[in-house]
Amino acid sequence: MKKLNVWSFGLAIGIVCGAAAILTGWFAALGWGDLYVRVMSSVYVGFEPGFWGGIVGGIWSFFWGGLWGLLVAYLYNVMSEEKKKPEPKKKAAPRKKTTTAKKKR
Repeated sequence: MKKLNVWSFGLAIGIVCGAAAILTGWFAALGWGDLYVRVMSSVYVGFEPGFWGGIVGGIWSFFWGGLWGLLVAYLYNVMSEEKKKPEPKKKAAPRKKTTTAKKKR
């Protein structure tokens, strides 16, 4: 299996989470998702409905989303590694029987 680039995956997840939080904060100023923003403000200090509250929530969400993205990509890479199978032991070639003639004296 292909491995994930841990830093790129973390950055991508962070960007998506941050953008979602910014939009949620801005839409909450219009009345959509207001309760969600209030609940998340207990985790993301400063996250509130409005322009600047959305920006603050986006920064928090970018940080935590990126961190969890790093962790997920790292764990994926560790768990998807192909285990190298040990090479089968080669059987030794059968030995030739050697007859040792006793020397006559």
